[in-house]
Amino acid sequence: MDDILFSRRRAERFAQLLDEANGGRRHHVRSRADGQLAPLVAVGQRLSVDPPAVEVDPDFRTGLRAMLLATAVREGLGATPPAGEPATTRPASTTRASLLPAVTARRARARGAILIGIAAGAIAVSGISAASENAVPGDALYGMKRSTERAQLALASSDISRGQLFLDFARTRLGEAAELRGDRIGYSAVLDDMDADTRQGVRLLTAAAVQRAEPASLDTVNTFVAGQRRAVGNLLDGATRADRERTRRSLVLLDSIRERSDALRAAIACGLPAPAASDALGPAPSACPGTR
Repeated sequence: MDDILFSRRRAERFAQLLDEANGGRRHHVRSRADGQLAPLVAVGQRLSVDPPAVEVDPDFRTGLRAMLLATAVREGLGATPPAGEPATTRPASTTRASLLPAVTARRARARGAILIGIAAGAIAVSGISAASENAVPGDALYGMKRSTERAQLALASSDISRGQLFLDFARTRLGEAAELRGDRIGYSAVLDDMDADTRQGVRLLTAAAVQRAEPASLDTVNTFVAGQRRAVGNLLDGATRADRERTRRSLVLLDSIRERSDALRAAIACGLPAPAASDALGPAPSACPGTR
C-alpha cells in the first residue's frame, strides 16, 4: 500500500511540474522527488512543443476504416429514427441510478471520468483516431473525430492548454473547409465551427495573459492569426460568390483578434489593471493614458 501511495504521489507531482512547465498555474510546493522528475519533465515539454511524427501503415488505416464503416452501417450508428417512431423505452434497471446515495453517485461519476480517459487512450492506441483524422462532415467517422477532440479538451491540464487545443481545432476545421468548397451549406457550417473554436481558444489565452500580466499567451494568439489568415485567404481563390462572402467574415474575425491582442499587450505593458469588461474574444482593455 505504501508503494502504491508513493507512486501515486510521484505521478501527481510529475503532472504538476509538467503543467507548470507548459505555462499552467504554479502550485508553490516542492517535493523530494522534483530532482528525479526534472529529466522526465524536460522530455515531456519537448514532446508537447515538437511532437514526433507518427505514421500509420496505409493498409492498416484502410482496413480499419472499412471495418468501422461496416460496423457503423450494421449498428445504425448516426442514423435517426423514422418520424413518428416512438423513442426506445429505458430499461427499468436504469432508474436505479436515481436512487443511489450522493456518495455513490459521485463515485459513479468519478469512475465515468476514468473510463472516458481510458477510452480516449484506447482510441489513440487502436488507431481509430488516425482512421478518422481525414474525415469531413458527412463522413461516417466524423463524429468519432469530434469525440476525440472533446476527449482531448477534457484531459487538458490548464486553460492555456485548452486554448491551444481550440486553436488547433480551428486549423483542422480550415482543412475541412478546403475540402468542402462549392458545398455552400457544408462550407459555411464548417467555417462557423472554425470561428467558434477560434473564439474559444482566443478567449482562454487572452484571459490567461491578463491574469498573469504576461504577453506569452498573446504571442501564441498572434502566431495563430498570422498563419490562419494566410490560409483562410487562400480559400478565396476560385471560390463561388457565396463562399467568398462567408470567407471574408472569418477574415474580419481574425483581424479583430489581432487588434484585441495588440490592445491587451499595450495594456499589460503600461500596467493597467485587469479589465472588468469582456466579450466573445475575452478581456476588453481600456486604452493606456496618453493614447487615443
